[in-house]
Amino acid sequence: MATEFGKNLTVTTTPIPGLIVLDLPVHGDARGWFKENWQRQKMTAPGIDLPDFGPVQNNISFNDAVGTTRGIHAEPWDKYVSVATGRIFGAWVDLREGDTFGAVYTTEIDPSRAIFVPRGVGNSYQTLEPDTAYTYLVNDHWSPTATYTFLNLADETAAIDWPIPLDTVEISEKDKNHPRLADVTPMGPRKILVTGANGQLGRALREEFGDHPWVEYTTRDTLDLTSPDLPAARRWRDYGTIINAAAYTKVDTAETPEGRSHAWAANVTAVAALARIATANDITLVHISSDYVFDGTKHGAYTPEDPLSPLGVYGQTKAAGDAIVSTVPHHYILRTSWVIGDGNNFVRTMATLAERGINPRVVNDQTGRLTFTTDIATTTRTLLDTRAPHGTYNITSDGEPQTWYDIARDVYHLTGHDPDRVTGVTTDEYFTDATGPIAPRPRNSILELAATRDAGIPLGDGRRRLKDYLTS
Repeated sequence: MATEFGKNLTVTTTPIPGLIVLDLPVHGDARGWFKENWQRQKMTAPGIDLPDFGPVQNNISFNDAVGTTRGIHAEPWDKYVSVATGRIFGAWVDLREGDTFGAVYTTEIDPSRAIFVPRGVGNSYQTLEPDTAYTYLVNDHWSPTATYTFLNLADETAAIDWPIPLDTVEISEKDKNHPRLADVTPMGPRKILVTGANGQLGRALREEFGDHPWVEYTTRDTLDLTSPDLPAARRWRDYGTIINAAAYTKVDTAETPEGRSHAWAANVTAVAALARIATANDITLVHISSDYVFDGTKHGAYTPEDPLSPLGVYGQTKAAGDAIVSTVPHHYILRTSWVIGDGNNFVRTMATLAERGINPRVVNDQTGRLTFTTDIATTTRTLLDTRAPHGTYNITSDGEPQTWYDIARDVYHLTGHDPDRVTGVTTDEYFTDATGPIAPRPRNSILELAATRDAGIPLGDGRRRLKDYLTS
């Protein structure tokens, strides 16, 4: 170990994505040596960039004989491996689904080195010195219901060049009987959970993410987000992303006593439960926000940084949900306006009225842009795939802002009807004859899109997107 004293903390990447080797500073003298085996602040800092993987358990495997060989085991959690005393030859094989399935990396590990092993990468080692203590931190607790993947130590495809021949060393019968690479079922990615899967956005997300074993779509009937049993409803460590497309959106009914209760339950209580689960299990939480978190009095477009100032109950619950989600370490808040998708919505209503020969009165003093659910779904996929910086993103169509009246006229025109059949009225005039509670609406719902464009999010012109929507 003397020759290893005084090294700087450095990292080496490997052919296996996410598998990172660390050279650790070791300080010693005639009395022995000392090292910081795991130091979160230093090791997650820029330049080292080890994932802040949140270990919850520390394990030690003591091996008294040279040649003890263990593996190849891939678990559904991350692992930080080091050696307390002795020396090992380590071999790691990528057993995750993807292009690098079967990739191999080998190296020696002594007390001055460590290696970060991401979820799904097979881990194995052979002791090169007696009395070797192999230590590892993991970010989940062992569970008999977890999904594990194994590979035979002698697999001919991996062709690991073991320093000591396998037929001369101590190997467990279980490890001897693991499958060859051709028979291994690759470990899939951490799961994606989509809530509100039957809504307009939920259907667009299903179209975007597809049907795969690692994507789960839930509705209120299959997963109650307000249940006190939610933390135990899933093995949450198996999930990497929750896309919360569930919400209470009846803005006028939310002003009634019963509606207010339902709105707070769906938009705040349920969101708080998801936020706690996401934080505790290192899950990325994607949350859909609304222009209703603003009062609409600003001159100019609202930025993601503008302070929230909701008017009615619905806006208040959405603002509370946003505040909660912002505390989750890995989160995306997608702030939208005037959402249009597969289902009942303003555009479909106008198209139906035009076809039926009805001449509608439409509000002309609320200004904003349409947001198409397909664009929200695409944006969600892009943010996750590119691992964009966490935070709030405004997501609407691009182009000149319009009033509801302008959009109604466009719908009539695009469907072959006379747009002059649409009459513009103020919000107050529109609701003159209303018999129930009416939620206050923000007059200005324009969201600033510059930061979203800078993040590489594709945003289409609103009028072109409307034409595509009506002809699809």
